[in-house]
Amino acid sequence: MFNYRLIRRVLLILLLLVFGVVKSYGYEIFYPGEKKSVTTYDYGLFIGKARNSESITINNVKIPTASNGAFAHSVKLEDGENRIFIRSGYSTKVYNVFKKTEVPKIQSEIKEFDKRTVLVKNDTTPLRKAPEDVGFNIVSYLFKGTRIVINGADDEYYRVFLAKDKTAWILKSDVEECADGSIASFINMNSQKYKNANVQTISFTKNLPYTVEDGEKEILFRIYNPELSDTSVYTLNILKPKRYYYNVTLQDGAYTFKVSEVPKTYEGCTIVVDAGHGGSQNGAMGCLGDAEKDINLKIALELQQLLKQKGANVVMTRECDGMITLKDRIKIAKVNEADIYLSIHMNSIGNVAFSHSKHRGTGIYYFNRNSKELSEILLKSITKSAGTKKNGIKTASFAVIRPASYVGVLIETAYMINPSDTLLYTQENFARNVAEGIINGLDEFIEK
Repeated sequence: MFNYRLIRRVLLILLLLVFGVVKSYGYEIFYPGEKKSVTTYDYGLFIGKARNSESITINNVKIPTASNGAFAHSVKLEDGENRIFIRSGYSTKVYNVFKKTEVPKIQSEIKEFDKRTVLVKNDTTPLRKAPEDVGFNIVSYLFKGTRIVINGADDEYYRVFLAKDKTAWILKSDVEECADGSIASFINMNSQKYKNANVQTISFTKNLPYTVEDGEKEILFRIYNPELSDTSVYTLNILKPKRYYYNVTLQDGAYTFKVSEVPKTYEGCTIVVDAGHGGSQNGAMGCLGDAEKDINLKIALELQQLLKQKGANVVMTRECDGMITLKDRIKIAKVNEADIYLSIHMNSIGNVAFSHSKHRGTGIYYFNRNSKELSEILLKSITKSAGTKKNGIKTASFAVIRPASYVGVLIETAYMINPSDTLLYTQENFARNVAEGIINGLDEFIEK
């Protein structure tokens, strides 16, 4: 015989336990993922979701939440141990963040030595303005077998002598000793014009270093032969169309410089759509626990569909949740001879204090001068279509937009960590609206 009184008592206890568990968690913290961490940042970012309009405080500061519960807050960190208390009406969580003090790098003295010739070991080797691993320092990408003259060293870099008034820097690990003591000599120069391209070639008996200067109306390609003399500089001036990209190739001492015009119709225009991150690379974490990679892909697939309807040749870097390296993304663009490269992302912040008003909306990044106009157009068209705020256009040294062999932009459609933006990007039609905004911008850039 069942003891109904006992059963009812047990059920009541279970319900109270369940109710207590639910009430004990008034919020979720999605970032940081660990309660103990070590950082060199000046600020600790905390993002999450409050449940049932729960009131949240972080170190006794009341945190505003969006209607969906999303919240974000930065805490100024002191050197050493920091304890951050996150409280609601039902629970308290304590995070321990240890801030390490960064030791300033001591500037070493340049070691001088007599000029000697070395060879570049691999293709796409950066030649830099300064001995720092910063994208904006890059003046060209040298080819395998290029002869360069060095006459100084600074830690991991050699100073490259190009001409009497021109030096650069290259990683020591990117070069090897040169056994060939002969000096390169000039062979010939040629120029050809095509419907959508201007091509110039210049040949030498050996591979020589070069630099590129993208000016207001023309592009200057300079080739240096410092072994011959400290004034041996060959300059090619190529006029450029309004919307352009350029490419540099080298084979057996013969350089080819090609400046191409962006196609004026979608037909014949190759557009690479790059959904950022993927696979084990989640990208930024959102206030609601969502991963950037998934939103990027959703927008990219919508854009793919619309571009195909326009008649463009569309190349996707990924069409599913797969891992792909930055090097492979760039390779896909080059192999398919891309005219335009669109990298789709969602935004977050680095070592700064989070601002609800500043860190919000759509931002467009470009690296080369030829991509600035498209950035400006897309900022207007995307924000109008998607309803996001204008977060501006900026230059940035992101690997996928660094090549000048296509017009490349990186689109940060909204901030994953901004509670107001979460109300937009979680809408069912957000991805479509962003894609339509991109199409509207491309219409203006390509066809008008």
